Amino acid sequence: MYPDPLFSIFGVEVYAYGVCMAVGIILCFIFLLWTFSFKNFNEKCTDVMLFMGIIATALGILSAMLFQSVYNYIDTGKWSFGAMTFLGGLIGGVGFYLIFYFAYTRLISPRTKIKWLQNDMNATLADAVPFIPIGITIAHAFGRLGCTFAGCCYGVETDAWYGIYFARAGYTAVPTQLFECIFLVLLTIIMALLYFKFHFNCNFGVYCIAYGVWRFILEFWRDDNRGSFIAGLTPSQFWCIIMVLLGIGYFFAYKYIFKKHMKHPELQPPVDPKKAQKVKENGEAE
Repeated sequence: MYPDPLFSIFGVEVYAYGVCMAVGIILCFIFLLWTFSFKNFNEKCTDVMLFMGIIATALGILSAMLFQSVYNYIDTGKWSFGAMTFLGGLIGGVGFYLIFYFAYTRLISPRTKIKWLQNDMNATLADAVPFIPIGITIAHAFGRLGCTFAGCCYGVETDAWYGIYFARAGYTAVPTQLFECIFLVLLTIIMALLYFKFHFNCNFGVYCIAYGVWRFILEFWRDDNRGSFIAGLTPSQFWCIIMVLLGIGYFFAYKYIFKKHMKHPELQPPVDPKKAQKVKENGEAE
């Protein structure tokens, strides 16, 4: 494919992988920003959730590197930092986001007198979870396209018509990263239709199960060694099993827990910020 630099800026080489990754993340946040507006999330809710998302994404990238470093150490006995694994990044990103969200809503905002830290959100995380996976698959699809250009995450050797020569592998291989990209695009479309057309609120469960099953199967065609810490399973296959179980559990959690915490901002009448502030000031004055 194209593992060489596309160009350089002030001596810094820019690769297709990095460009695809950056475009995917930007499009993810553009989608989330549009959906927050479309679904009537207020400004405070949008600012808080997007800010937490940006920080969690950065920490998720570090987590992706850390997970792969651990896999490398288990496999070779040596630490190497730089390569990434998506599932490690997903675990870290989601984990940090949940920590930030619950710290803000349960610990900080109820106890603070600082105005800009107070919780004036008209929605909860339960309202955003149904469409957040759509943003994740958008970013992930572009990331896998970047993998195709970089030549990493390649599959087993093949002489089939769909095979692609990868310099890193040194042979024509199954383009597993391209297959995953196509799958993620289709999953994005399906989840978008479920949410926007059929008002389906369990996309997180669909995402975990669908991607978990697909990635578990695809691992049998992957040929880039990522280490192993459980006999008979690659690290990704282990986490895929956890994802599927989590996805199944989410359907029950949504029915009995999360559904009760949704505020449905899309059903609330639009609020004029100036009028809302005036009413709040009058209430405090009384």
